[in-house]
Amino acid sequence: MITNPLFYAAAVPAVTLMGLAKGGFSGLGLLSLPLMALVVSPVQAAAITLPILIVQDVVSVWAYRHTWDKRNVALLIAGAVAGVLMGYLLAAQVSDAAIKLAVGVISISFAIRRVVLERSATPPDAAFADTPRGLFWGWVTGFTSMIAHAGGPPFQIYVMPQKLPRDVFVGTGAVVFGILNWIKVPPYAALGQFTAENLATAAALFPVAIASTWAGVLLVRRVSGQSFYTAVYVLLVLVGGKLVYDGTVALF
Repeated sequence: MITNPLFYAAAVPAVTLMGLAKGGFSGLGLLSLPLMALVVSPVQAAAITLPILIVQDVVSVWAYRHTWDKRNVALLIAGAVAGVLMGYLLAAQVSDAAIKLAVGVISISFAIRRVVLERSATPPDAAFADTPRGLFWGWVTGFTSMIAHAGGPPFQIYVMPQKLPRDVFVGTGAVVFGILNWIKVPPYAALGQFTAENLATAAALFPVAIASTWAGVLLVRRVSGQSFYTAVYVLLVLVGGKLVYDGTVALF
């Protein structure tokens, strides 16, 4: 197990952000890996966080087990399986930086466009969970999650225009990523990312992971539906900006 205090100084806040994201504050989790990558390599950070995410999924899926959209989950997971497979096959060829830059630009553009549309005189009607878009954005979610741990924004881009009730939106995300993280286990194992040290370190962080996820669930349920969606749009812009910054710095 990692014993360096500097690692835990970064890892505890990172895992807390992941827990709040799993609890419903979508987007915050994308800030976790960059934080942990300040003290360990990005590959090691990914290997440590995946078991933690799976433990957090248990809490979030249980909390929202009665409020999720079956059609959205089916479409997104069907597309995500192909995305994870392609991400695994192209892991050595695809640049994390380029993916982050692209996802960041798309996320910011989407969030700004939606805010403008919804504040217009005639806000758009809620979108429908149609099959072609669901499969496409599911594929993007799986691919970006496998390559750059950035599956949240593509999921939001597809689901948010549907204007689902707050708890259904959060619950759908919890179930999708709960399944997706298990799908990612075999590819990550095949890439040799699960060592005894990394798994023991992840286990040491499980109490923080569980407590922060419950905290996220409790906090989200205190926020009104409209305020929640406004907060998610703001987070999407901030996270998109972070992805653009990371991708640009790494590329240039």
